[in-house]
Amino acid sequence: MYGDDATIRRILTELGDTWAVVGLSANRSRAAYGVAQVLQRFGKRIVPVHPKAETVHGERGYASLADVPFDVDVVDVFVNSALAGTVADEAVARGAKAVWFQLGVVDAGAYERTRAAGVEMVMDRCPAIEIPRLR
Repeated sequence: MYGDDATIRRILTELGDTWAVVGLSANRSRAAYGVAQVLQRFGKRIVPVHPKAETVHGERGYASLADVPFDVDVVDVFVNSALAGTVADEAVARGAKAVWFQLGVVDAGAYERTRAAGVEMVMDRCPAIEIPRLR
């Protein structure tokens, strides 16, 4: 419902290779850590965004999306649903081409606002599951 195959393919193959991963820290037990690793393996540049601003997978981290000093193409969101809408709004405001809410992250209002702004969005899906299917 919140991410048809055509939209998923477009985000993963056409909209750019710089992915801000919101919620990514150096904690290896968190899903964001492994997903970011898969994105890197498939040629994406990951940008860790977490209050700790840690370097993860060799990429410098930033405390917030606003702190990232360069354009990001896709904002991949690993925060809980109650906070995710604010992240989607920040992604739209800074000119991201797409927003991706991870498995279990759902905010129908954020989806509607993001799509109304002309920004692609997928919700409740995982790029680490979807990207290998493209081959």
